[in-house]
Amino acid sequence: MHVVVEPTGQHRRSSLIALGVAALLSACATPAPTTAPESVQASVTKPLTPPAIVASPAPVVSSAEETALRQLVSLQDRLDRVAGPLLVNNPALCKRNARRLLGFTAKTKYSYSTEFIPAAQKLLNLDERLRVTGVLAGSGADKVGVLRGDSLIAVNNKVLPQGANAERQAASLLAPMVTARGNVKLTVLRENRQIVLDVPLTMACAFRIELGNTDAVNAYSDGYRVLVTRGMLAYVKSDKELAYVLAREMAHNALSHPIRLRSSATIAGVIDNLIRINPDLGMVNGTAGIKPYSQEIDAAADVTGLFMAARAGYDIDGASTFWQGLASQYPVAALNGYTALHPATAYRIAALDKATSDLHAKEAMQKPLLP
Repeated sequence: MHVVVEPTGQHRRSSLIALGVAALLSACATPAPTTAPESVQASVTKPLTPPAIVASPAPVVSSAEETALRQLVSLQDRLDRVAGPLLVNNPALCKRNARRLLGFTAKTKYSYSTEFIPAAQKLLNLDERLRVTGVLAGSGADKVGVLRGDSLIAVNNKVLPQGANAERQAASLLAPMVTARGNVKLTVLRENRQIVLDVPLTMACAFRIELGNTDAVNAYSDGYRVLVTRGMLAYVKSDKELAYVLAREMAHNALSHPIRLRSSATIAGVIDNLIRINPDLGMVNGTAGIKPYSQEIDAAADVTGLFMAARAGYDIDGASTFWQGLASQYPVAALNGYTALHPATAYRIAALDKATSDLHAKEAMQKPLLP
């Protein structure tokens, strides 16, 4: 079971987190239906006795806070939904970043910055206990029927922590379990019943997928995370186009480009800033100190990203048109835009066109889709 845990209180928690040992699919999402599929292999057992949760008064939430949280939830949900197939279907291309994951994300109300805790409690029904907020399609958790809205009680009969540090403490508890096992026994609370699910771990790319709170049309990867800005989400016209962006940044990580170019720390600082509810946009003026990628490195990410998208089931035939259109609308002169960091458009398009032909040839001959 992969648990994704970061410090609470300062940053908005986000998606598909993977801290080396464990990763929950982190999605800011509204609770889902609480009926499991018929195929779920679950059992009701003698209840464990986790610490009781003391009911607190209904929080007062302003309409502005409610609207802002709903928008964050919606955008992050889209990111996670599109990223899911890319993560699950590409461990062979993620190389050192592939990990065994449980395939879901859990949050408490403290997973949000202080100003959003009341809204998270009211709108998302979050409290002191870790609650599933997203399930990765095709993962072990999905197959055995883990549902959004399930409260996490225990794993392998060890009661999970509650409160402000629950995510971090749960990660420490789960780390040795996922290293040594192929599955875990998860106890959840659903409709006032404790249900035990035997969850197989899923090999996947262990990249965290983040939402950047800026209208600049950009995306970043620091070797471990992928961030897509609010502006880029507004620009892409379909999930397919969003998959192109995500896959390409995942490819930079898989190929260790930020680390090899010694830009990982600089990009990590940009991502840390942009995942804040109110980022310092002055820190990301221009290229934010990030050196533009060379044409050879960018083309390598284009090709690997294209194969990642195809392996995930996305239509790749529009990739060249998409990147050409983005470069035309946001050229190199737009210093806080994507093309400023990836300026070799003509070289990249040529590499993409060749890779598209090669990929279709491999599909026709039923060969493995590997670059």
